[in-house]
Amino acid sequence: MKGLLTSLLLIGFAMKLDAQEPIDLTLEDCISYALENNEQLKIKQLDREIAEAEVRKTISMGLPQANVNGGLNYNFEPQKSLLDPNSFPGGSGGATEDIEVSFQQKYDGNIGLGVDQLIFDGSYFVGLQAARTYKELSTKEHQKSKIDIVETVSKAYYNALIAEEQLELLEKNINRLDTLLNETREMYEAGFAEKVDVDRIRVNHNNLKVELSKARQLKDVSRKLLKFQMGMNLNQPIELTEQLEEVEVSVPVVPVDNFDYNQRIEYSQLQTNRNLAYLDMKNNKVQYLPKLYARFGYGWNTAAATGSDLFVSRRWLDNGAIGITASIPIFDGFLKSNKIQQNRLQVKQIENQMSYVEKSIDLEIEQSKINLNSQMETLEVQKQNVELAQEVYDISKVKYQEGVGSNLEVIDADASLKEAQTNYLNALYQAITSQIELKKALGTLYKN
Repeated sequence: MKGLLTSLLLIGFAMKLDAQEPIDLTLEDCISYALENNEQLKIKQLDREIAEAEVRKTISMGLPQANVNGGLNYNFEPQKSLLDPNSFPGGSGGATEDIEVSFQQKYDGNIGLGVDQLIFDGSYFVGLQAARTYKELSTKEHQKSKIDIVETVSKAYYNALIAEEQLELLEKNINRLDTLLNETREMYEAGFAEKVDVDRIRVNHNNLKVELSKARQLKDVSRKLLKFQMGMNLNQPIELTEQLEEVEVSVPVVPVDNFDYNQRIEYSQLQTNRNLAYLDMKNNKVQYLPKLYARFGYGWNTAAATGSDLFVSRRWLDNGAIGITASIPIFDGFLKSNKIQQNRLQVKQIENQMSYVEKSIDLEIEQSKINLNSQMETLEVQKQNVELAQEVYDISKVKYQEGVGSNLEVIDADASLKEAQTNYLNALYQAITSQIELKKALGTLYKN
């Protein structure tokens, strides 16, 4: 059912892409699209399909191998042999020169069917296991790529949301300053304010316009980055439907003891690599065993003094043979022994890597958890700062309008409010990305 929904979603995307209409996207939509269209993921998918083809290729080596061979020859210079005439019965023993004799006809032909079948080759059976394990490894590499794509797309999506929110806040700030500037001009014209008061606000107003232009560019760049991570046309217009206030930031459940390292795809990849090293060792060991092959052959051959006789069916004589071929290794200069020793060292090396990765995972989880808790505390403080800065601005503006405060106080309060809002958005993004990184460290960010 999930696959059907994804397919329908992608069909809808394709129809809108053709029309170049804006596409409404949630985070889940972006991830689904990226998992189907990201170029790096397509490369990993092809690696996986190549591994599947490798398995089929290895299996085919153990199936019967049949060939039909045939040919016609014109022996323009037949092969000759030298015979001693004295060796024939009735020879006088007095001949002094050998006689040239040819047993080859001017024309000959042959056609035959040959079938070879593997009976026993230890390397074949181990190779079949290795091919399947290699397929498993490529599948895990594909899974790791998916996890990385989910991480990058999620961060890019929230980065685009932050850029949009930042732009909206700047537009509100400019509107707020527009109102203050108009009010101050009216007060100046009425004689209740000085020109310097108007100029101060105009300076801030001009600075905000510059920031607004940069924010618009940042919004465009952040959306293009998101589309790039998704594998979407960069010129395709999109609309992000989620709101920042809907985003829930919380600390995932972290196992206190006995974390299952198999939750992390990197650790699982090392296990598969270790299995491949064991299989390579097993392959080198079975090289000491003999190899057995069965062969069946059946065919026809002929020879004639003239070309027309080649096509006389009765002249084609049949022949057939069946047999077994054995190859028994005796001595290879300790080559296999040295390879097995190398395999043991490779296994030990991978096991040390696994131990190192276990410690690294433990540290990564602990650091990610501490970082997320710290970012959530910072987020709460910045949220309070926004509320306080808004309150200070409101009070400063009322005092200024009532003539008991200065516009410099209002401008400072406005700048503090804008800074608090920016700090809050930065803290929110850091908290969101920290949550994503902790989920990735726990191996729960994405599951097939």
